[in-house]
Amino acid sequence: MSKPAVGRENVVNLQERRLDRTVLRTYRTKADIDDIVPNDKQPRLGPKVDEELQRQIEANGGLFEPLLVEPHPDFPGKFRIIDGDRRWTNSRALVDQGKEDYRQVPIEVTDRTLSEEDRLRVWIYIHRQRKEWDAKEKEMVAYRLVDLMGRTSAANILGITVRELDNLVDIFELSEKFTSLRDPSAAITWSRELMGVSKKLLTPSVVEAIIKKVNQKRITNSKDLRKLRSILPDPVAKANFLSEVGDLDTAMLRLGPTEKKPKGGLPGDLDSVMESMKALPWTALQEMRGDKDLLEKIDEAEALLRSLRKALS
Repeated sequence: MSKPAVGRENVVNLQERRLDRTVLRTYRTKADIDDIVPNDKQPRLGPKVDEELQRQIEANGGLFEPLLVEPHPDFPGKFRIIDGDRRWTNSRALVDQGKEDYRQVPIEVTDRTLSEEDRLRVWIYIHRQRKEWDAKEKEMVAYRLVDLMGRTSAANILGITVRELDNLVDIFELSEKFTSLRDPSAAITWSRELMGVSKKLLTPSVVEAIIKKVNQKRITNSKDLRKLRSILPDPVAKANFLSEVGDLDTAMLRLGPTEKKPKGGLPGDLDSVMESMKALPWTALQEMRGDKDLLEKIDEAEALLRSLRKALS
């Protein structure tokens, strides 16, 4: 049976905390884990069970940082979590494993139930101070806030324009399509890199091809997506990339010549041959596969180039 929650009548001193535009008056105490209720409108998405966090809680003999909670508006004597849902979830997991030492949880309680907007402002302020906000949470929170409150209110809470908000939401929605990454949290990084490419170039067919090749692990480094800035404006390189067999590297080989001062003599001839080879469509190469005469000419060219290199070295 759970122990009764600490009520306001036990409060001696309140401390004041200013979090962004919201001023909180709070007191610290402990509560039974059954008297603490998660917030079903918490912005963070994804799994909260974390075995490593459970090990840390055990190593510390309990939670080191108290949960920030408020009096629950619907259940007298209980508290609703403002910040600390993951800590509560993993403490709960330890109790469910029969480890009763973790049943009493340290909490910091607000002197009132917050408005939905203040609750979100406080949560966002706290998480912006942590490293994971920049690493993976900004876009997720923007997406969640739009779902909870609409675009205008979400932009206001985040302190950004609606246009900036829409960009964050676009990045998050795109990240959800990268489904085969070793580290799912890296999807935001992939999406950010892709959104760094001009939107005029990111047609639906291009985005579909990119996601497919990433999920097939044919593109394994998110920074390589920057090559698309050169590939997509070039018709030949783009066609190669969009083909079933094309990838970033083969597409880069087919980029058209850049504006250069023409070279004369042997260097110029070599440049011409190389540019001609790069411009050859991938479909044409497929048609020439297995051509014995062509393969013999390539062998002759390789032998000639080796001799030339040896003579010039």
